[in-house]
Amino acid sequence: MTDLAARVNTVLERSILPSVIARGAHIRVAAAGDGIVALEVTGSPGAVFPLASRIEALIRAAVPEITEVRLVTPAARSAGPPPVAGESLAEAARGILDAEINPAIAAHRGQVTVAGVTGGWIRVRLEGGCQGCSLAEVTLRQGIEPLLRARLTGMTGLIDVTDHEAGTEPFFSPEKR
Repeated sequence: MTDLAARVNTVLERSILPSVIARGAHIRVAAAGDGIVALEVTGSPGAVFPLASRIEALIRAAVPEITEVRLVTPAARSAGPPPVAGESLAEAARGILDAEINPAIAAHRGQVTVAGVTGGWIRVRLEGGCQGCSLAEVTLRQGIEPLLRARLTGMTGLIDVTDHEAGTEPFFSPEKR
């Protein structure tokens, strides 16, 4: 490990890793050089994207030589084929959500839909009682994402594109305390 990578790793361990682990992911220095650091995100990469600007700011403040931070996923995960011949990753994800996830979260007046798929990244939208629910992140990272990962070899990660602020009837409201 280079000195630059070691210094970035120290910042990760002291300031960033606890927040990343709490979101169901793990992050490590994959490469560092020429002012650029590549951080490999595993576990639940989609959960780390909301932290990307904070991660970059912390690293750049602690290691001034770093001018750019890139989040990457393991190459092997993004190269897998769709699960059934002729079926797209989006179709396969919709089928799993409709058959296994939506019946379970319907009890909370909720539903999850596929908003799109790009490069193995599945974008989902939580609706109904799930939109704005204080436990939505837990549902995504500990329920939906592990199930989709186990079934969809072409999946790289899961990204929540829900506008949670617009939720009008969340099942578990952040205001209900």
